[in-house]
Amino acid sequence: MEKPVVHPNAIYSREEAAALLGISLSTLKRLIASGQLRVSRPNGVRRVFIRGSDILQMLDRTAVEVRE
Repeated sequence: MEKPVVHPNAIYSREEAAALLGISLSTLKRLIASGQLRVSRPNGVRRVFIRGSDILQMLDRTAVEVRE
């Protein structure tokens, strides 16, 4: 199975970001609430947007090394 690609200049919804990361929507919401993942929320808009570059930055900060 091929890994989905996160494009740095793309804008993702919460659902799309959760699918890209392979996590549940509730886990993604916890990452946002804890400040581990930045989001954009335009004034007067309830919906949040997540930049691909912010997803990649979070992954860089939280990456773990797997030893075989």
